[in-house]
Amino acid sequence: MGKGVYISKGLAIATVVVTVSAICGIVLMVVMYQLQIEKERPIRPPTFAPTTPFPTGPPPSLRLPDSLIPESYEIFLQPYLYVELPNATDQTPFFKGKSTVRFQCVKNTRSIFLHALQLNVTKVVVTHSVTGKNIGVERTTLHENESNFFEIQLKDVLIGNGSYYELFTEFKGQLLDDLAGLYMSQYSKNTSDEKEKRFLVASQMQPTDARKVFPCFDEPAMKAVFNVTIIHRSDTKAQSNSKTDAKTVVNIDGEKWVATKFAPTPRMSTYLLAFTVNGFESKDTDYGHIKIKIFARPEAVKAGHADYASIITPEILKFYEDRFNLSYPLFKLDQIALPDFGAGAMENWGLIMYRETALLYDEHVSSTSNKEWIATVIAHELAHQWFGNLVTMKWWNNLWLNEGFATYMSYLGVDHVEPDWNIRDLIVLKEIQPAMELDSLNSSHPLSSTEAEVQTPSEISSLFDGISYSKGAAVLRMLSAYIGESFFFAGLKRYLQMYKYTNAEYADLWKCMEEASIYKDIQSIMKGWTEQVGYPVITINTTSGEVFQERFVLNQTGSYGLIWQVPIKYMKSDLKVEDEVFKEKGPVRNPEFVLTPGQWLLVNINCTGYYRVNYDEDNWNKLIDQLETNHDYIPLINRGQLIDDAFNLARAKYINVTLPLKTTKYLVNETEYFPWESALNNLQFFILMFDRSEIYGPMQKYLRKQVIPLYNYFQNYTENATIPEKLTDQYNQINAISVACSNDVPECTEMATKLFQEWRNGTNRIPPNLKSTIYCSAIASGDEDDWNFAWKQYEAATIATEKDKLRYALSCTKKIWLLNRYLEYTLDPTKIRKMDVVSTINHIARNVAGQALAWDFIRAHWTQISQDYGGGLMSVGSLIDEVTERFSSEFELQQLKQFQRDYDEDGMGPATRALEQAIERTEANIQWVKENKQTVLNWFLQESLVH
Repeated sequence: MGKGVYISKGLAIATVVVTVSAICGIVLMVVMYQLQIEKERPIRPPTFAPTTPFPTGPPPSLRLPDSLIPESYEIFLQPYLYVELPNATDQTPFFKGKSTVRFQCVKNTRSIFLHALQLNVTKVVVTHSVTGKNIGVERTTLHENESNFFEIQLKDVLIGNGSYYELFTEFKGQLLDDLAGLYMSQYSKNTSDEKEKRFLVASQMQPTDARKVFPCFDEPAMKAVFNVTIIHRSDTKAQSNSKTDAKTVVNIDGEKWVATKFAPTPRMSTYLLAFTVNGFESKDTDYGHIKIKIFARPEAVKAGHADYASIITPEILKFYEDRFNLSYPLFKLDQIALPDFGAGAMENWGLIMYRETALLYDEHVSSTSNKEWIATVIAHELAHQWFGNLVTMKWWNNLWLNEGFATYMSYLGVDHVEPDWNIRDLIVLKEIQPAMELDSLNSSHPLSSTEAEVQTPSEISSLFDGISYSKGAAVLRMLSAYIGESFFFAGLKRYLQMYKYTNAEYADLWKCMEEASIYKDIQSIMKGWTEQVGYPVITINTTSGEVFQERFVLNQTGSYGLIWQVPIKYMKSDLKVEDEVFKEKGPVRNPEFVLTPGQWLLVNINCTGYYRVNYDEDNWNKLIDQLETNHDYIPLINRGQLIDDAFNLARAKYINVTLPLKTTKYLVNETEYFPWESALNNLQFFILMFDRSEIYGPMQKYLRKQVIPLYNYFQNYTENATIPEKLTDQYNQINAISVACSNDVPECTEMATKLFQEWRNGTNRIPPNLKSTIYCSAIASGDEDDWNFAWKQYEAATIATEKDKLRYALSCTKKIWLLNRYLEYTLDPTKIRKMDVVSTINHIARNVAGQALAWDFIRAHWTQISQDYGGGLMSVGSLIDEVTERFSSEFELQQLKQFQRDYDEDGMGPATRALEQAIERTEANIQWVKENKQTVLNWFLQESLVH
């Protein structure tokens, strides 16, 4: 039983008395309160209307909110880097910075969103520009996802009445060798005793890496004026977009530094900012009020390697100023050749950055193609000073407004300074045909996607492809041919004048074209070419005159229902050129296309249109007969076009595979570059499909038979080490030697081996134009000693163009173990520079002995490769594209799909689209080989017989 609790009788009586008293007191208080209420009624407190809370957290999309508009930045950057290492001091490369951005608030907000990536932001201060009032910062968040948002939540509201505020930040970042943002580069300087290490700082902001250098509104439409100061060590030089305003010596932590302050920039986008600290020298040229300087390693400038660039730059600049009727707006134009640079070049306003191979020319070592490349890249980047810098696309979905224009204009600019090259026609081979091949895949994309389709840095980077550059150029060339060059440039002048220092969309361009010309249908014609994916094939029956169009796709998966308005130029056997615009899907009958006996029809004269043409079999045969009897009746560019169209139509199953092969038979009598280059580009597909099969032997016999007359045509030049006068003849001589040597023409392989052995013995008399081809042929037929000799020459070479030739040739060996070793070298930046890794692996993959090795290699090292080369403009998309271009079996297709499964979309990054295209292409290849292998074998067996 449990224990109880007991109290006394007196205590119990006292408790009852207290309780009763308390109850009486409570009753009395209630009565008094009610009496008071009756005398004086209380007032109800006011109620407030509910308010919409200020949003917190990141915006719903990956785009910056439209509440803040930047006006100007004040930026201080201090890279902690020694150009030369004093007393073997170790580098600890990093940079410090401060930035003040002045912005206008147009909508009430308590949040500031801008971009920052891989930065340690140590201080944030927000103030009102007029009153100086400090706006308290509640918290900051650096979002570590693809938004790269730097979020600042405030304690008070920024008033959206147009008031101005300033955001001050202090930050630190690492100087990596990743070729993006602000990065470190290393090179060697030859001294009397040995090579000494040298270092420099350079930048690459496009498309989304300004945010790696300082917190900023990193979108192309967020233009602002930039006031830059670079604090650098006293034995170095600093450069940025604008001219130097002042230099001041400052003492920091007991060390002497120089603060170089630059003049304010024009109003421009963040991706155009540029910074460099180096010990370079320059070649200077005056052009009116503009000082043009070509910066490079001191020994390169001293050797005259910057001379060619310094000659053509002012000439191209003046050509553009005259054509656009707008002067270059800055007071200086610096161009710098960097030992390490991810892209070919970058158009930073006032400070254009290049790879050395794209700016430096040595007439004793560099080939004509190197010279053409330098001129083309310079012309491309100078065109950007207007198209991209002065007028910028509003968002990256219209990137082609920058790159398509710069690509097309570069051909006009080079044609002005090198008129003997006839470069304007080469756009067909270099831009249009490659673009059409890429654009014939279902996984291609329109010139202008919607903004919603282009959001992440990976999606933005993937647009830097052949569609934005080459298709953009092709479509502009087509429009110029349609309305005439005078109206075309009148429209461009209006466009540049109307949108200078701001942003535009493609509809703005078409509108300006209409307003400046007599053509009022430009918007309706160009809409399809801009917004629709792909391009049409025009099919013509010359018996009935029926014409129809449909989208050309290599691997048809259904009807696409797309219609283009197609400007057509055509001619018949009488050689009279006519033109019209074909607007219907068809079929419709055109009496002009009905032929009389003996006539032939040729459409798309000089390939001014971006489309393919298919004919009835009878007209095809008439055109082939004309090629074989007197090919000069067919315009030169169209001889190449017929070959290219025929091969691609056969791949898409419009015509029998033997028809395009027949177009190559006449080449035994052809010496011009255009048709030969078109044929070789397309026969390369046959080589890729069949160089691992029994077809390759008969194919080589046929190619030997076809190329020997061309090889003999150039033999005197080859034997005497002289150069043909025409640029295209120089290129076709290279074709002749390359095809002859790779297909075992004895005279060619003996010649290449002899010249290479002479070099090994101390005398290199190989002409610069032929070095790549002869090096490759000799190493392919050579042994380990030949390879090691070439590798030592590569390591010793100080001229970038020579290093590139050797780097390519080293991939030509047939020895598996050497190719495997070469692949391993790409993981070591002291052997293969990071900027050259992707192209080196691609070179190895093009070698039939190296293709499987390269595929295994990138799969084994994909995580490292994608991290090192997947950002910015160092896209690994071309790696996927080229390493898999030989794939034509079910086993290889399954490997590709497994690779796709192993790495989800985030893991592939900018290579996502390239992988989709590789899978689609492989599926098409499998079907094509299955359907055509025996027919192709029979044809080559028959044609390879000696007649």
